[in-house]
Amino acid sequence: MNRVKGVNGSFPSIEQVAGQYLNTPVQNRTKQRGASFQEILAQKTAEQNPLKFSKHASQRLENRNISLTKEQSERLENGVDRAREKGINDSLVIVDSLAFIVNVPNKTVVTAMDQAETNDNIFTNIDGAVII
Repeated sequence: MNRVKGVNGSFPSIEQVAGQYLNTPVQNRTKQRGASFQEILAQKTAEQNPLKFSKHASQRLENRNISLTKEQSERLENGVDRAREKGINDSLVIVDSLAFIVNVPNKTVVTAMDQAETNDNIFTNIDGAVII
């Protein structure tokens, strides 16, 4: 059996081994306090799963000559993230004069409407709303 000998020919103590292998990483972890695991996971998930538009939603936007600015797109994405944090599955997200029905777990915009179409102010099959 192989035995590790210390510098002076004796075996290292448990304290020396623990200090060498255990204390350093713990000290480094406490010094490097940053984002929590949940925050990092949410960020990485959002990066890997960008917001998608269903074929129906894309057609609605195209037929009505609606284009989202970068700022509106970011706000829509932010609204979807906030809906996910609250446990909403199907959300109405309102950005300026535009309304979007979003399947939150899939990060997919199911349909999109402009102010002219939302005159009835009735939205069905949602379990939450986010107004941005």
